[in-house]
Amino acid sequence: MEIGETRELIEKYALQNAIKYKKPPQAGAVLGKVLGEHPDLRKNAKEVMSLVSAVLSGLKGDPKSWAERLREIAPELIEEIYERKQPSKGLPDLEIEPGRRVVLRFAPNPNGPATIGSVRGIVVNSEYAQRYNGEFILRFDDTDPKTKAPLRDAYSWYLDDCEYLCAVPDRVVYASDHLPAYYEYAKKLILMGKAYVCLCEKDVFKRYKDGKVACPHRDSDIDTNLERWEQMLDRECGYREGEAVLRIKTDITHKDPAMRDWAAFRIIEAAHSRPEIGDQFRVWPLLDFESAVLDHVLGVTHIIRGKDLIDSERRQRYVYDYLGWEYPLTMHWGRMKIHEFGRFSTSAIAAAIADGKYTGWDDPRVPTLRALRRRGITAVAIRRFMIDLGISETDISLSLDNLYAVNRKIVDPTANRYFFVWEPATMSIENAVAMVAQPLLHPEGDAVREIPVGSTVSVCRTDIKGLGVGDRRRLKNMYDIEVVSVEPLVAKRIGGDHGEWCATEEKPRYPIIHWVPDERARVVDVVVRAPDQTYEGVGEAGIVSEEGNVVQFERFGFVRIDSVDVEKRRAVAYFAHR
Repeated sequence: MEIGETRELIEKYALQNAIKYKKPPQAGAVLGKVLGEHPDLRKNAKEVMSLVSAVLSGLKGDPKSWAERLREIAPELIEEIYERKQPSKGLPDLEIEPGRRVVLRFAPNPNGPATIGSVRGIVVNSEYAQRYNGEFILRFDDTDPKTKAPLRDAYSWYLDDCEYLCAVPDRVVYASDHLPAYYEYAKKLILMGKAYVCLCEKDVFKRYKDGKVACPHRDSDIDTNLERWEQMLDRECGYREGEAVLRIKTDITHKDPAMRDWAAFRIIEAAHSRPEIGDQFRVWPLLDFESAVLDHVLGVTHIIRGKDLIDSERRQRYVYDYLGWEYPLTMHWGRMKIHEFGRFSTSAIAAAIADGKYTGWDDPRVPTLRALRRRGITAVAIRRFMIDLGISETDISLSLDNLYAVNRKIVDPTANRYFFVWEPATMSIENAVAMVAQPLLHPEGDAVREIPVGSTVSVCRTDIKGLGVGDRRRLKNMYDIEVVSVEPLVAKRIGGDHGEWCATEEKPRYPIIHWVPDERARVVDVVVRAPDQTYEGVGEAGIVSEEGNVVQFERFGFVRIDSVDVEKRRAVAYFAHR
């Protein structure tokens, strides 16, 4: 990008910032915006910073004059300011041509399972298809068999996740099944003089591109390009990997380097992970070309996705214009940052799993739908959460607490309650009477859990930390106690039996702690895997009947009982949220 273009870019963003906050901007804010929107300038960050300082030193006037200037040089940035003041909740109506059926698609690269970011694409596109009685296509963009090689299991994982989210696709399409169609359109573009085979080394072409200079192969005649194209396809005598690419002719002087003669096909000497594809092909389309062709072939009417793919649309429009196609209507949402996770890099998660940092794609610490499902986050909550985010190009930063709040309202009315004691300590109770405690299975129902208990119980170490002789506590749903000894831990029953206490007191006289019997035959070992740590302890015997269900461990949180071993009296649960 030339100095004049960079200066104009800086002025636009500086004016936008000044109008938004009604004062001249800080240099750092403008620099961050420029480099964030145009990462190709990062290598020249010092020079860009000097230009920012120069532009800001000349920024005079008031908000009215700033707005007039910005409206003159970049009116779309004015509109963006005011659009962001009115964030919408929920999904806006689609613009639909009369008599045309809506066709939407979600197109993941199956190099791993669905992340939270992917889930947004599944939910939003399927929701629109349902609302407008249209078609929802799940399309696997799997035409990179090497750099982002498809994971065999990921295909079925996505299908399973779609079913979980009530987003069963009307059609499932594999991009890797359509290589002949890509070749057909590539040849058409060559014959039209709109595509050419480039034999430059990668670094050499970059120097041409950055200098806005055509490479030596750009103006080769059609016959030469056809011959070179056939050589790319020729496994025996043709070019080798890295020696040739097919490029789409654009504007080699375009102000955005990413638009200049972008690569559409490259040679990859690797077998595809789908056995039905295997090593049949050696020339593969890059994502922008593959997606452009398939969107047209599949009749997609609306493309709804993240704004990070806006450049893809700009590149693809060259293909649509050359072939006389109509580009689908597009809507974009801004980047979504979840505080608990940061970036959703599938390749980074895969590497961490391989290194043993995570136990798998459903580890409670990773931002995948498989992990959320295993923790008991319901499909209803996830759909509602994603739909409520709406569609806005404004970047958002939020916490999973927002999702948990929605899920809590859904699971709370049906989740049975149980006692779970982590880091258990044994407490002996003087004057104890053999009894059967009967806490409610759910506070809104009449059913009870029956817990036989004698003279010893297990309590959480955190609940007894700091206790001294004479301190009093309430054993939940049982009776009141007073500490007699700390080492060993001994208490005495002082009254307030459950029936009497419930009948006569609205509030507890003493702090409440929960417990379980300290008898092996009346409890089960429980492991709770949470994003922050793993908890180990003991719980009520009734927990073994809840495999696959979301329950609430009282005074701990909601969990999903993942597995139960009745013979070993052991249960594993995944923490959902408080």
